[in-house]
Parts: sequence; C-alpha cells; structure tokens
Amino acid sequence: MNGFFKLVSTFQTQAEPAYCGLTTLVVVLNALSVDPGRRWKGPWRWFDESMLDCCEPLENVKKNGITFSKVSCLAQCAGASVQAFRANESSLDSFRSFVETCASSEDHHLVVSYDRQILKQTGTGHFSPVGGYHRHKDMALILDVARFKYPPHWVPLSLLWEALNSVDEATGKSRGFMMITKRAKPTCFLFTLSCKDQRWRAMCKYLLEEVPHLLKSRGFTTVEEVVYTVFGSLPADVASFVKWIVEVKPAVNGPIEKVDRDETERLLYKSKVLQQLRQTRALALITKWMEQNSVNSPEDESLQTAILQACCQGAAAFRGSNCYSNVKCFKKDVKESNVTSNGARGEAVVMSSRVLVDGCEQVIDALVPKRPSSGNVGGGSVLQQDGIDQVTLEEDAFHPTTRDLLAVLLLALPPSTWEQIPDLSIHAEISRIVSRKELPHELQLEVEHLFEQAFFVSRSCTEEALTEEALIETKN
Repeated sequence: MNGFFKLVSTFQTQAEPAYCGLTTLVVVLNALSVDPGRRWKGPWRWFDESMLDCCEPLENVKKNGITFSKVSCLAQCAGASVQAFRANESSLDSFRSFVETCASSEDHHLVVSYDRQILKQTGTGHFSPVGGYHRHKDMALILDVARFKYPPHWVPLSLLWEALNSVDEATGKSRGFMMITKRAKPTCFLFTLSCKDQRWRAMCKYLLEEVPHLLKSRGFTTVEEVVYTVFGSLPADVASFVKWIVEVKPAVNGPIEKVDRDETERLLYKSKVLQQLRQTRALALITKWMEQNSVNSPEDESLQTAILQACCQGAAAFRGSNCYSNVKCFKKDVKESNVTSNGARGEAVVMSSRVLVDGCEQVIDALVPKRPSSGNVGGGSVLQQDGIDQVTLEEDAFHPTTRDLLAVLLLALPPSTWEQIPDLSIHAEISRIVSRKELPHELQLEVEHLFEQAFFVSRSCTEEALTEEALIETKN
C-alpha cells in the first residue's frame, strides 16, 4: 500500500462520463508531482483534465472516450515516462509483478484498462489506477475514478487480468496496463508532437511508412538528396504535427514587471535548446533545402501571431472551455521584463494579448526567451566551416520557425528510417548527422522526448488505421 497514500491524496471523480482515462491520468500525474508546465489556478501548478488535450481533442473524448494508446500518448506528452503493455502481449505473472512493484512504491503507479462487465459492473471499457495489492489474497485495490458509481474496491487479480485481457470493440485490440513514473529530469520541453489535428495521421503515415520505401527505391549520391527527398513530398502544414511550447498565464495586477526564478530558468533552458538545434548539420540541411527550393515559411509564422494563438488557447483553458476555436482575440501589445525575482538580470519578453472568452475579457501573458534584437526574425544564411554547413541566424530569431520544426523532426525520426538507403556511405553519413548520441545534452533530451512521443503516436496511427479498415469491411 506504499503508493496508496500518494494516490488517495490526489484522487478525484471524473468530470464527464467518458473522462475516465483523463481523470485517471490526472490522479497519477499529480500523485507523482509531475509539473504540468503551466499554472492551473492562482499560483498552483496542478493537472486538470482540460490540460490533457495534446493527443485527442477534448470534444472527441467527451463524446467517445479515449483509447489505450491515446492514454499512453497523453501520459508521455504530459511529461511522464510510460511503459504500456497490451494484455495479449503480456501474462498474468508479469502483470502481478508490475502490480506488486507499483503498490510497493511511491513513484511508480499502475493504470489499468479493463472491461467492467467481466467484473459484473455496469458499463464497458474503463480506466482506473491501482491503489494497492494484497499478496496473501492475491487481490488488487481499484481506485475507481467513477466514484458516483463505485467506491474503491478489491478485485481478485486473476479476475482483473481477465478484464484486461479483453478486446476493445472500438479498436479491435486488446486492453492492457501501463506503469507511469516521473522523469528523472524536471519537465521543460520546447517542442511537442500534436495529434489533435486530423492531419497528423497523413503526416504519421508518410514519415513512418512511405519515407522508408522512398529511400529504398532511389539511388543517392549526397545526404542533401536524402533530405530533399524526405521533405520534398512532406504533407502540407507540418506545424499541425510538430509544435513549439509557449508558457502562458493570466495577467495579475496589471502589466507584468518581473518573472520568477523558475520561469527564468525554463526560458533560458528553452533558449539553449533552440541555439543548440541551430548549430546542427540537420538545421543547415533543412535551411539549404528551403532556400534552394524557395520554400517559404507560412505567413502566420510571425512571433506576434504565434503568441496570440497561444494566448487564445490559454485563455480558453483558464476559463474551462474545451474548444478555443470560438475564442475572439483582439489588440496585441508587447511588454518586456529584464529583472527576475532573485535579483539576477533575466532575459525574457513578456507579450500580452487581450482576448474575449465567453463575453469576458482576459489579459494573457506569454513568456518568450529574449536575445538582442537586430534584423528580421527567423532570418539566416548558410556558411561552411571545416567543410560542414553552419547556419548563422539574425540576433532576434529567438522563437522557433518552420526550419526549426523540420530540423527537430528530422532528428527525432527512428533510426530504421534510414536502414533501406542502398549506398552504405550515404547511410553512414546521414546516420551520423541524425545521431542523438552526438547532440548536446539538452537537445538530446528534447529529441529523445519527441522520439518517445513518436513511438506512441505511431501506435495510435496504426490502431486507428486498423479500426477504419474494420469499419469498412463491416459496411461492405
């Protein structure tokens, strides 16, 4: 019962009938003290169901619930480490081992996806955390997040396993369990993958299925040709799949005059990651490809536009709105703060947007790393140093642009992407360029985070494709 007290202190009732997956994650993430990277209400940083929308729109979850793979994707996206297992790929003995490990720990928690009917309960698929294990009786304690239906209850482990080892009719795949832990390093990421926009599926299919076939079928003489092949046929609007994270918060007591120490550290960390990315050969190759093919960045890529969109999303979340498409935004202004709460000279731009949400006016502050200003945002050129292309950027290019998103995506692709390249020397060179082992530590963590996200996204992509095929066969 070691993990019980952490879980019960954050235990809550699901806010919607189909929110069991989201509420289970909220309970576990808060029990692990995972930092959501933004404030919930007042000064408190606390997970709420409304924050868990990076892998599936909340409107869809509210209507249809959420799948096993999307829950594991959400946990990863929220900053936790996840080990997910389908029951048909595991065993009762292995499950028992995980149950006992998590019940005996305060920093490992187990989430189960099961069929209620096998437990003689009303309903079908459900998610809940496991709060304890009785070794002598071989029973697990289910902390049911649908507390309006059932209080916490003990279940024979063999019966719970049977409920896990059932098929989810929505996906045609087995249910299962996942162990969730806190990352060793506090969460502070610059980039994330997003599955909210339906276009992510085309992106996922192209990168994980079509690209390896493209590379196998063509002869290459340079790594530039490899990169141009990969990105030359990339589906439009990559920004719908790879996004950069902006920290926003409601403005309090008028214009902001300082940022606190934690905020400053996060801003400087993200700035460092961006600078490291811009010194990579991957970024140089992307820049060269964009310039030679006259690939222009989207018109709405300006910092002002990006911040306004982030403030709109933040305002909707702070108001408890599940959809920000109806949020009206107007009037933009910029306020700068160069002093931190600990007396050090900070480097941040605070950009405030005045927005209208449900008829109520809000002022939202967005925090962006600052660098000395001169020239055009996102500008740059390619130079050669020791035979290697390097990118020199204008001083005020302090926010990610399309070339940064494409470069970090290139680095995060699985190593298997390049295995089918016929020419061994080209294969070796592109492998060196995208090798995570050669990256600076902070950028390496960033890329590994995206790679792990991509793994869960690919599982979701495959799962949804199989579901669609099954539905087509059923209709036929």
